[in-house]
Amino acid sequence: MGRVKKGELCAVSGCNSPAVRSLSPSYAAKMKQAGYVLNESTRLYLCEQHYKEFKKIHSNEDRLEKWRLSG
Repeated sequence: MGRVKKGELCAVSGCNSPAVRSLSPSYAAKMKQAGYVLNESTRLYLCEQHYKEFKKIHSNEDRLEKWRLSG
């Protein structure tokens, strides 16, 4: 049983919602660039609302990177 199922809370400071996703710590830099203050942990745990915002940030950056590499 993972930590999300055990009731881990969202890693965004001030958010006490239960986490629905666990992400690699490498994604924490993207969240910090977007202006979020994160609690320090080995993984990035996000609630449903913050995960939805993360997907928007991540998809836009991936699209720009894909365009940049395609020439």
